[in-house]
Amino acid sequence: MTNEEAEAGPTTERESAPSERSAEPSFHGVRYQVKDVARSAEFYSKHLGFRIAQQRLPAFATLALGPLDLLLSGPAASGSRPMPDGRVQGPGGWNRVVLRVNNLPSWIEKLKKAGVRFRNAMETGPGGRQIQVEDPDGNPVELFEPAS
Repeated sequence: MTNEEAEAGPTTERESAPSERSAEPSFHGVRYQVKDVARSAEFYSKHLGFRIAQQRLPAFATLALGPLDLLLSGPAASGSRPMPDGRVQGPGGWNRVVLRVNNLPSWIEKLKKAGVRFRNAMETGPGGRQIQVEDPDGNPVELFEPAS
């Protein structure tokens, strides 16, 4: 999508017209701080099945996967500006997007072959199995397979 197309308006069916908006908060998406928006958009679309819904490079992109909008904010994005007390927003941390998958071991093998970084080995617990991968900037993504 070109920057002009991104400026044209809403690109997903989930976005409501102003007259339909409620006074109550509603889920909009999850924001990740990244160093290179184009590189991160390619990672999420190539390895994890996201669709690029909107982008204004180099500042930001919105990627969609089902009901999830992942908002990638680069250093030039308004969502990346320093806080009033001077703290700088940056990538990484432990909060994460959790993607439900089937056959987690096959996902692990596919992503290892593609050179994706893993934070840990697969863990198994009463709720299922999970593993954490990192996007190119170190933001975590958890792949989760529920127990059957």
